[in-house]
Amino acid sequence: MSPHTRGVHRDPALLVLADGAVFEGEAFGADRHDGVSTGEAVFNTVLSGYQEVITDPSYAGQVIAFTYPHIGNYGVNPTDDEASRPHCRGVIVRDLADAPSSWRSTGTLEAFLERHGVSGITGVDTRRLTRHLRDHGSVPCAFGTAAESDLLSAARATPPTDGRDLVSTVTTPTRLERGDGPYRVVAYDFGIKEAMLRQLGDMAAVTVVPASTPADAVVDLAPDGVFLSNGPGDPAALATITGEIRRLVEHGSVPVFGICLGHQLLATALGATTYKLPFGHHGGNHPVRRTATGRVEITSQNHNYAVAPDSLGSTEVTHVNLNDGVIEGLRSTDAPAFSVQYHPEAGPGPHDARYLFEEFRMLMDAHGGPTGGGT
Repeated sequence: MSPHTRGVHRDPALLVLADGAVFEGEAFGADRHDGVSTGEAVFNTVLSGYQEVITDPSYAGQVIAFTYPHIGNYGVNPTDDEASRPHCRGVIVRDLADAPSSWRSTGTLEAFLERHGVSGITGVDTRRLTRHLRDHGSVPCAFGTAAESDLLSAARATPPTDGRDLVSTVTTPTRLERGDGPYRVVAYDFGIKEAMLRQLGDMAAVTVVPASTPADAVVDLAPDGVFLSNGPGDPAALATITGEIRRLVEHGSVPVFGICLGHQLLATALGATTYKLPFGHHGGNHPVRRTATGRVEITSQNHNYAVAPDSLGSTEVTHVNLNDGVIEGLRSTDAPAFSVQYHPEAGPGPHDARYLFEEFRMLMDAHGGPTGGGT
């Protein structure tokens, strides 16, 4: 028995990458009748906030490997959910805590995953795994109690996120109303997080709409502003959505604010292109420089795609990643629209970039808001 089980019996399991790399561990979370779970493997460097990460819809289609060794140590609670359920395909950890210690905890991480049908593997050498993904990029994987040959076949049959519309699997099917602030905001749900809705709800009455909502239907709601949320998958696979965002921007009278996938879609609507990063940005400690002031912000990030710098037209780069130079923010010079690649709403943090929601409010003010959307 592995020392990482701390006396809890777990079945031996394997993690197998599509390139043939194999990692030993033990199964936890939901049982799969065939002993196989699959997805695209990515690593996240957060030290805390594992529940927020696991319930972030942006991880649809992916298996999350945590670089921090101890996961589950403070349990879970409903307040920290970013969505009603996890959309990730699995969880990889080094040392799973079976006895969480926190006054906020209402249960263990394992029971949470079991309840939502998500499988995991613990006892994995996540340091070696992270180095492998860093050197070879995010790759499809399979893990579970099945034979190594079956897991390898499953991993090689698993498609990456490239070219896939995963937004349609996480967006709301109907309109939702949130918040009661004085402004009126329409929020496109591409996989929107609860933390975003809390920030927007403090300033506005928020109408959350499905990702497929036409621009004309949004304009008919007479919003003071439009918000483009985070979400999973390849922005290049969302041509129809991009077309509707382009129509909103060309309308010219409604301020637009995008985060993460919303940033990529806004950039595409403005004429830019996107590309896939080797292993993405996933973590809570990425340094970003705000070009207007030179100030460095520590940011939370979760994305596999980025905006190509040589494709920008009538846009101004407002933020840059200091690790690799990736564009982290932009502003249209022709329309009231701006966006950031990272997560200013991040829970549990950092909160260095929360000012961006105030900038959105100020932009709405400058274009005639508020219209009295709240009570």
